[in-house]
Amino acid sequence: MAELPDPNPLAILEALLFVSEAPVTLERFAEVLEGCSKGEITKLLADWQERCRQEDRGVLPIEVAGGYRLVTKPELAPWVQRFRGTKAAKLSKAAMETLAIIAYKQPITKPEIEAIRGVMTDGVLKTLVERDLIRILGRKPEVGRPILYGTSRAFLEYFGFKDLSELPTLKEIEALAPNVAEKEASQSEVEVDDTSNAK
Repeated sequence: MAELPDPNPLAILEALLFVSEAPVTLERFAEVLEGCSKGEITKLLADWQERCRQEDRGVLPIEVAGGYRLVTKPELAPWVQRFRGTKAAKLSKAAMETLAIIAYKQPITKPEIEAIRGVMTDGVLKTLVERDLIRILGRKPEVGRPILYGTSRAFLEYFGFKDLSELPTLKEIEALAPNVAEKEASQSEVEVDDTSNAK
């Protein structure tokens, strides 16, 4: 019986991403696609991404959390949600603030987070751990040995980051929301004036 010809490597990549529940690394692709280098696989994925962006396609391969995964295009979210009968899970303002502090200051303890936020964070931290957006990194070697928190791989997936280097810088955040920065600056000036006029 004659051997079947090997399928197109791109077809294999597509099938692997379709069945995988987590991002697939280049190393893992190379293990499965014997004879294909990581460079060749990267080029195949880049060409595929470009075609998916230009054509009428519903899915897109993206690089996220140290690997690649197949996702639905963002503009199709309303139809996907209607099909699933669910709404997109959103994080509360408190959860977003806490997550931002952890992302930029990790590894960080609960008391350190609370010192920055000015409020208790027990419930928020529990929720973020349950949703696998943060993880316990160990304990800080000081009195009480408080738990150290950091972001997880699921955090990178949730926000679509390849790695933590893609977090926006403070300058980028200020550029996106200049009015907020100006408002905060003028508010602090008012507070200073008020205290100087106090008797």
